[in-house]
Amino acid sequence: MSSTIIDIMRHGEPEGGRMYRGGGTDHTLSEAGWQQMRNSLQGMDPDWSAIVSSPMRRCREFALDLARQKNLPCEVLEKLREAGYGTWEGKTPRQLIAEDETAYWQFFDDPVNARPANAEPLASFTERVEQALNHVLETYQGEHILLISHLAVTRAMIGIVLGMPLASQQRIDMPFAGTLRLINDRKGLRLLF
Repeated sequence: MSSTIIDIMRHGEPEGGRMYRGGGTDHTLSEAGWQQMRNSLQGMDPDWSAIVSSPMRRCREFALDLARQKNLPCEVLEKLREAGYGTWEGKTPRQLIAEDETAYWQFFDDPVNARPANAEPLASFTERVEQALNHVLETYQGEHILLISHLAVTRAMIGIVLGMPLASQQRIDMPFAGTLRLINDRKGLRLLF
């Protein structure tokens, strides 16, 4: 079995700064965000055979631009869309704490059961991400690809690879334009730092 390598990159900082941008808040990257992503590329291998991206503008626009520059195919995969945060969409942590500090911290204490109103259930979201990951592993078997997506998507993938409980996903953080690598070979699917 030849190795499949997936370099995962979180999008850079979007316009509007830090806020809860789930699957329903679709901002483009700020100039700083574009630069963050360009800077992250400098430490990565340039031998990708394809790019896979979330459909959200903060991922897709950079992915398509890079694919044009590198003359690579780019698949936009709907299942890589960020988790839906319901009534928290478009709000900053400061706004949410001002509205209901108890509810804000309950989410971090119990991210499975204390989700914002109308938010995507964590189990459903993780199942969607697992379907996306399986699609990528099957479609690009034996290849080296770049996958551009979101923090929650990356958290879910790490949780899937490590067999973590759903509630543990919230304990993973990653900066804007942060990267990590997944590898799948005879040893199985694993993280490679």
